[in-house]
Amino acid sequence: MAVTVETLEKLERKMTLTLPVNTIQSEVDTRLKRLARTVKMDGFRPGKVPMNVVAQRYGYSVHYEVMNDKVGEAFAVAANEAKLRVAGQPRISEKEGAPEGELAFDAVFEVYPEVKIADLSNAQVEKVSAEVSDAAIDKTLDILRKQRRTFAQRAADAPAQDGDRATIDFEGKIDGEPFAGGKAEDYQFLIGDGQMLKEFEDAVRGMKTGESKTFPLNFPADYHGKDVAGKQADFLVTVKKLEAAHLPEVNEALAKSLGIADATVEGLRADIKKNLEREVKFRLLARNKNAVMDALVANAELDLPKSSVQAELDRMIEGARADLKQRGIKDADKAPIPEEIFRPQAEKRVRLGLVVAELVRGNDLQAKPEQLKAHIEELAASYEKPQDVVRWYLSDNRRMAEVEAVVIENNVTDFVLGKAKVTEKAISFDDLMGQN
Repeated sequence: MAVTVETLEKLERKMTLTLPVNTIQSEVDTRLKRLARTVKMDGFRPGKVPMNVVAQRYGYSVHYEVMNDKVGEAFAVAANEAKLRVAGQPRISEKEGAPEGELAFDAVFEVYPEVKIADLSNAQVEKVSAEVSDAAIDKTLDILRKQRRTFAQRAADAPAQDGDRATIDFEGKIDGEPFAGGKAEDYQFLIGDGQMLKEFEDAVRGMKTGESKTFPLNFPADYHGKDVAGKQADFLVTVKKLEAAHLPEVNEALAKSLGIADATVEGLRADIKKNLEREVKFRLLARNKNAVMDALVANAELDLPKSSVQAELDRMIEGARADLKQRGIKDADKAPIPEEIFRPQAEKRVRLGLVVAELVRGNDLQAKPEQLKAHIEELAASYEKPQDVVRWYLSDNRRMAEVEAVVIENNVTDFVLGKAKVTEKAISFDDLMGQN
């Protein structure tokens, strides 16, 4: 087999392959004979169909299969011999003007780029840290108490206040006309929880059971309801019932209701701290990993294979359609989704993947068996039956591949942090968690 390779663009190559016609025909004959032993056709017993009839019926499809297989095999062998790292699938077309007794094909494809990573000792990375404070534990306790709160009806003359559950009727009008979603009966909400717009909550706060009030409300310009966004409405609201919230005390009973093994206040706080520390660890790791990856890409130089970007775009669009389908959108699989929406993210993913792969390859950062085991055990530690979770991961190759990818990223993160100029920055628990 003769092979020539031509450079078309930065990463695009064209390979010309030639194959003897008799090689193709020999394989076609072999497959047709094999097919003739099992093929069933009207008027013939199984295995007794004449070869010329089999060839007439199946010759074209078998010839097409053989051509695909042989050219694919030839391309793989030639690419391997030429030490080409092929990105994506080649576009193969038959070439005219081949010598007698031969078939010629052009295969146009891309190769993976050379990745140049600059000296990482000059890379700048900000590494954040955070601690689980007593205030964070108190805040979590408050959330747990609110989740278990009970309500008791207030006296008829008691004014509504923050924390109360109000049951109301309301109707809103814009320029004297009702609007969609502007009316409800026996509607419940918690005052002060931000469930309603601030102006609405301010109007209800202080009202008593049986009282009605009319007040103006300005919808924000970025309000999710586009028909009313930026407009002023007049609301009539009637309070039908007010219920005061009762939060359970922080005591042994609360600890026991939460399933804490050491059913004491100290045991409850220790359990909360342990869970928060685990969450803080994972969030810090994710945040610092992102900072490392950004620095790594900023210190790398490479061209992007178009085929790899296109494959990533296809995956992202398929994922978007699957998400639409899950939300009940009709004909989600046919939804027109412009590629350009995802292109920047797709290019970033491909670039990062190539840079990480190069760093892993050159510095022996592959995931070790003991690292995989330790990571799975850490993931399983927060569950009631950790060993069941460990077995769940070990029993599925896809899940193990996901674990391996995370461990490799962690190895890359540690490697870069060990080389780069790292600036340490302590942030608050609330900042890390994205809380106010």
